[in-house]
Formats: sequence, structure tokens, C-alpha cells
Amino acid sequence: MEEFLHAFIDKGVESLRGEDQALYDLLNKEYERQSNTLSLVASSSVAHPSVLVCEGTALVNVTAEGYPGRRFHAGCGLIDEIEQLAIDRAKAVFGAQYANVQPHCASSANEIVMFAVLRPGDTILGMDLQAGGHLTHGDSASISGRYFNAVGYGLDEESLIDYDEVRRLARQHRPKLIICGTTAYSRAIDFRRFREIADEVNAFLLADITHIAGLVAAGLHTNPVNHAHFTTTCTHKQLYGPRGGLILMGTDCENRAPDGKKMLSELIQSAVFPLVQGAPIPNVIAAKARALGRVLAPDFKELAARIVADARALASSLDERGYRVISGGTDTHIVLVDTSTAGLTGLVAERTLEASGIVVNKNKIPGERKGAVVTSGIRLGTNNVAARRMGPDEMRQCAELVDRVLGSTRALNDREYHLNEEVRGAVASEVRTLCGRFPLPGYAV
Repeated sequence: MEEFLHAFIDKGVESLRGEDQALYDLLNKEYERQSNTLSLVASSSVAHPSVLVCEGTALVNVTAEGYPGRRFHAGCGLIDEIEQLAIDRAKAVFGAQYANVQPHCASSANEIVMFAVLRPGDTILGMDLQAGGHLTHGDSASISGRYFNAVGYGLDEESLIDYDEVRRLARQHRPKLIICGTTAYSRAIDFRRFREIADEVNAFLLADITHIAGLVAAGLHTNPVNHAHFTTTCTHKQLYGPRGGLILMGTDCENRAPDGKKMLSELIQSAVFPLVQGAPIPNVIAAKARALGRVLAPDFKELAARIVADARALASSLDERGYRVISGGTDTHIVLVDTSTAGLTGLVAERTLEASGIVVNKNKIPGERKGAVVTSGIRLGTNNVAARRMGPDEMRQCAELVDRVLGSTRALNDREYHLNEEVRGAVASEVRTLCGRFPLPGYAV
């Protein structure tokens, strides 16, 4: 079996190179780009080669609608074992009593929960996008904001979640679902407090831990599984897996749905399939199982600790260099920076940094006036650099490189800029040297 798998992979690579040189070359260039680029994108990480191998196996050939032991197609015996392995590992990682590993992404997972327990027009309460929430938490551009009556909560004067406002809005609007979890908020979330508010207004609570799943798994952030009715996450950020989603439940999994006919876990099962999705993606589920197995390994806690230490060092170093770090620091991997203090929009900062070999993403900040395309800030994250085993010393170097680029950039308008070419070249060279010292895990050849 081992020889077959190796031969299969080798044959695939040789066939690609021999029959589609154009695509082969592009893939090679992308591997090279990632290897030589300093990625500080908070919404991504780096999947281990063993995870990627799972995605490239013959499992993709199998159609497996349904669940283990209850498929609508034959030939799924081994798929059943693989999916059950992924389920068991997800439950072990998060201390959950129920896990569904079929959601295609975290956005799908959030929408599945919504359509499982809500009716169109029902009220939901989630963090406003400008405050750091996600599109699927009720933004008007998303299904969540178009099919449901979405109310947004925000931050206080210190850019921290305003729990008093959350309670006030919950009492005023009586939502049927409250969503906690963020995409650009760097501080710890009090899930217990959210549950108290949800119980007070008889609402379901959904915790979206997409950005902090690894910290939760490592015990470095409070675990919401037994506070929230439903917990969702993607698997490609802090779990270092494939692009996909999970839905988890704790002690609420055996509670009855509002109609009294099904348990909440049964409601989720039928909402994933057949309500929202069709057949699962078996090769991705295998990759999820592999990634979750790596999370269960003892050294993952070391990686998670490095993620936080790196983010704090990066935030502190940028603050010392005069940048306004939103909320004054970080408890996670996220560092949200106001680039207007440097006279630049987030878009210009993103473009000028990318030209120098440093990848970040433009991002809205509290009180945003520029809009989502331009923005007044950038979001940085340490998942990737922590996986490369860069530590706080390297983060201080990264902050110096970022500052050197932004300090040598002159904005012509909100979108265009002039960057000193000598500085750009020097920083790009230092980035390549740094990445060479700390190669992507498992990618070096």
C-alpha cells in the first residue's frame, strides 16, 4: 500500500510536468514565492506536506453522500473509516461531544447553523464588520445579512468588545441567535459572558473560533464548546489544515430543538446534508483528519505558544515605532494597525509591502472612513511565521522591515504611491535571507 501511494504521487507529478508544462511551471513558481515571501496574513497558515498529500489522493473519485454507515452510494467503506477518524480527532482536539467534519468552509458552517435554527427574517446579533466581525455574522453583503434581520454590536472606547452594549441590544431586539467570534479583533473573548446574555433572552449562541481554533486547542484561549450551543471553525488557519470547516457541540448537543422533535445535533446533521450541502469532499476530510492528528501531537502546544509570543512581540515593536495598534496589543495571533498614523491607507500599505516581499492584508479599523476596498489599516498575523519557527527576535526584525518600507513610501492618493526603489530592493533581499533561515516546515528540498 505504501509503495502504491508513492508511485501514484510520483506518477501524477511526472504526468503533470510532461503533459502540462505551463501549469507545472506556475505551481513551481507559487511554491517558490511562498518559500521566499514573509507572509504575515492573519487568515492563513501553512499546511504540512502530509496534509497536502491527503488532498491529492484517489479519495476524490468517491461520491459519498450521507454519513458513515448511512451513505447513498456504495463503495464508501474506507471513506466511512476516514470520516469517523476525522470526527473522533475533532472531538478529542476540542473536548466536544459532537463534531461534523463535512462543511466545505467556515462560512458554510456558519450558514448551516443559521438555516438549521432560524427562519428567514429572524433576528441575529453579531459583531459589526467594522468592529472586527465577519461577513457571515450579519453583514449586508452576506446571506446572513440579507435573509435575516441583522443587528450589529461594536467596541468600547478602548476598542474592546462592549459587553454592556451586547446585553442592551439583546434585550432590545430579542435575537434568536447571537454570534460571538471575530475576524479582525485581537483580544480574548469571554464566551461565558456571551452565554449568560444569550440565556437571558432565550437565544442560541454560535461561537465562531475560526481565527483562534489553534489557541483553543492548545488551552491558550477559553474553549467555547461547552458555553456556546454551536462552535464553528475553519481548518486552514490555526489548525494548519486544508480549506474546510467544522461544526462542534458540547453539552448542548442532546438538547431538544425548539420544535421538540429532534436533538440539536440531529438538527445540524440534517442541515449539513441534505439541507445546505450535497456530497462531502472525502479527500479534504482525510486532510482534516491528518491536520487534527498533528494538533493532537505534543509539540502543537509549543507552536501555539509561539504564535502568541510572536504576535505580542510584533505588536509591541510596531507600537514602539509609533504605529497605533488597535486595542493596545493582542492576546491572539492578530495585530491590527492603523496605517493613517503613517499617512497611508491600508491599500497603499498592503501594496508597498507586497512589492518588498512582505504580505499583509488591508483591513477596516474601528471608526473606519475609507471603506472596505481602501481602508485605514492593515491586519497582520503570526500563524505562518510561527510555523517557520521564527520567534520574538525575528518579529522585531519584521517590525523594522515593515517600518522601513512604510517610512519610505509617499502616498500619491488613496491608491497610488511612490516607494524608494533602493529601500524596496534592500528589504526584499533581507526578507529572502530571513525566509532562507526559517524555511516552510517540510517544504525545504
